[in-house]
Amino acid sequence: MDFFNGEGLLKLCNESNKKISEVMLAREIQLGETTKEEVYKKLAYSISIMKNSTTEPIRNPIKSMGGLLGGESKAVYDNAFTAGTMPLCGPILSKAIAYSMAVLEVNASMGLIVAAPTAGSAGVIPGAVLSVCEEYKLGEDAIYSGLLNASALGYIIMRNASVSGAEAGCQAEVGAASAMAASAIVELLGGSPAQSLNAASIAMSNLLGLVCDPIAGLVESPCQSRNAIGVSNAFTSAQIALSGIAHPVPFDEMVDAMYKVGLSLPFELRETALGGNASTPTGCALCKKCIG
Repeated sequence: MDFFNGEGLLKLCNESNKKISEVMLAREIQLGETTKEEVYKKLAYSISIMKNSTTEPIRNPIKSMGGLLGGESKAVYDNAFTAGTMPLCGPILSKAIAYSMAVLEVNASMGLIVAAPTAGSAGVIPGAVLSVCEEYKLGEDAIYSGLLNASALGYIIMRNASVSGAEAGCQAEVGAASAMAASAIVELLGGSPAQSLNAASIAMSNLLGLVCDPIAGLVESPCQSRNAIGVSNAFTSAQIALSGIAHPVPFDEMVDAMYKVGLSLPFELRETALGGNASTPTGCALCKKCIG
């Protein structure tokens, strides 16, 4: 049940008549010489961390170590779900945005998160998967399926490209996370494996070229709002794919394109805090580390 790219994954899904999550589970069991119960046990631990990190800052806001974050997820959640208001993005996306932003607050305050695929993009997948499962009342098993689906796409991206902002910019972090989340959403809502890969390709294409420019070198801003963009992009891309619209560029080609774009970015735009947001007068003032 092993695969090395999207084409191989899709072939396995078609030959075995399995969903992406089922193929990924079979791969884990076979190559890891383990059992479904053991895989689910490990996933359950990650899910418990995800559930806490997406909700704790909404219940109890805390200031980040760098001082740039604190209370944003609660503000978004309260604005969306205060009695008598109609959230601009609707209840499900508003919740996903708040959840994704909350994880970055936990990370920036030295709390426990699941770095999936990275710490700087850790809010996108739980924000998407948990909000969809909650709003559609899909149950706990669906969360396992969503994470297994996302992990299959993440494995392919890591094997053939990168999820490192230092190597390929934020497109490799939030972009990859958004592609993984889009694929998971499609499966959770009954889409085919081909539609999942299509959604991932659309999501990655939408964020192609996104730079990594952390203010003051901290994984706080603009990282938090980019997680919100990543989860919003995942929903948009999933909706497009579920509507039967195909992206012209296959997933594997998009992964390759993303990596090539990332490698061509100047070093100032790859997590060095020397360009973009970080190099603005305000960004430099917040850093307070440069001389002159």
